[in-house]
Parts: sequence; C-alpha cells; structure tokens
Amino acid sequence: MQRTLLGTAALLLAIAFNLPFALLASRFDYPDILRRPAGEVLDAFAAGGAPLILTWYAFALSAVGLIFFAPALALTTADWTRRPGLAVAAALMGALAGIAQAIGLFRWVFAVPALAALHADPATDAATRASLETAFTLLNGWGGVAIGEHLGQILTLAWVTLAALQALSGNQRLAKVGAAVAVLAVAGIGLGLGEGLSIALGHEAPLLAMATVAGYLAFSLWLLVTGAGLIAHSFFPARQTL
Repeated sequence: MQRTLLGTAALLLAIAFNLPFALLASRFDYPDILRRPAGEVLDAFAAGGAPLILTWYAFALSAVGLIFFAPALALTTADWTRRPGLAVAAALMGALAGIAQAIGLFRWVFAVPALAALHADPATDAATRASLETAFTLLNGWGGVAIGEHLGQILTLAWVTLAALQALSGNQRLAKVGAAVAVLAVAGIGLGLGEGLSIALGHEAPLLAMATVAGYLAFSLWLLVTGAGLIAHSFFPARQTL
C-alpha cells in the first residue's frame, strides 16, 4: 500500500510538472521568452494577468512537491542493511533540488508581478522603466538562472543519479528501464548546465537550452517509469521492485 501511494505520487508529480510547463509554453512562450529583452518579458507578463501568475504558482508547487517526494522515495525503498548512505544522500539531494527550483520559480509569483505592473503602467517614465528592466535582469540572473536553474539542475541530476543507483540495487527489470531513462535525463540536464554559464560569458547557447528541455522530458518519463514500478511492486512483489 505504501509503495502504491508513492508510485501514484510519482505519476502525479510528473503531471504536475508538465501541465503548467505546457501552459506557460503556449501562453507565455516559455522558456524562449527569457531570451528576449527584459522590457518585452515584463510587458508580456503584465498582459498575462492573474491566470499567468497562478500558472507560475502551480509550476512552483510542483517543485515543492519534489521536496517531500524525494525523501519519501529514497527512505521508503531503502535497503538499510546494505546501502543506507545512498538512501540518505538521495533524500537530501532531491529535497535540496526541490528547494532550489521552488525559490527560482516563486520569483514569478512574488517579485516579477510588481515589476511588470509598474513597467506596463502608462504613467511610468522611461528612466523608471529602464530601472525596472535592470532590476528584472538582476532578479532573473540570480534567482532564476543561478539558483533555480543552475543550482537546481546540479542537485536534480545528482538526485536522479542516486535514486537510479538505489533502484538498481534491487536488480529488477523496471529498475533497469528507469536507470536507462535516468541516463538520458542526467545527460540532457547536465548539458543544459552550460547554458547559464554561456550566457554569463556573453554567448547565446540555444542548443544547450534545448538539451535542458529534453533532459526534463526524460526526467518526467523517469518519474512515470518509477511510479509504474512502485505500483507494480504492490501487485507483483516477487517479480519486480524499485
């Protein structure tokens, strides 16, 4: 029963991550819009209104869900007699990944709206708009790229790696499938780390941005495989486990 609930949580987390992402992609042109001038981003955000803010809030909540899911997955499936350190490390990395990503995403809910509203106000003068654009650029660079994306991606790939290794200790079929998908996720997310650094060095890196998206799609698939394995264990405990 415990693994069934955990498997269901994995499936729901994959949906909770991808649904708001898809909405942001269709309604806000995310993540491509982040490569546009700050003024355009702020005006587009202001035009989105409350529905856009709520979508960002839902996206951030998916990261919050990771804070609780990762330790539950690691500690529930742990083999405490053989590899307790692996379980503890996986739990810690996953929770920290969720925290870092939630910090980055919540800026769109609690910081960006005020900047966007003032920037879109017809009464705001050009000098103030320029200051708002600078503030957004700094906020996006620190809270978004540095913490939410770069640090969040480092911690996420560490967690997925550790969780996949933990699952492989059972040496079961679905665990092996999950490990193969985890390799794709780690590769994509790992390559995507170079995007933020490239931007800091003054270079655009669209291919690395695409690698990040591909990596997180593989990450979502890994969650689905993991969830399926946990649920299957409840019905066929002698044949497959995670």
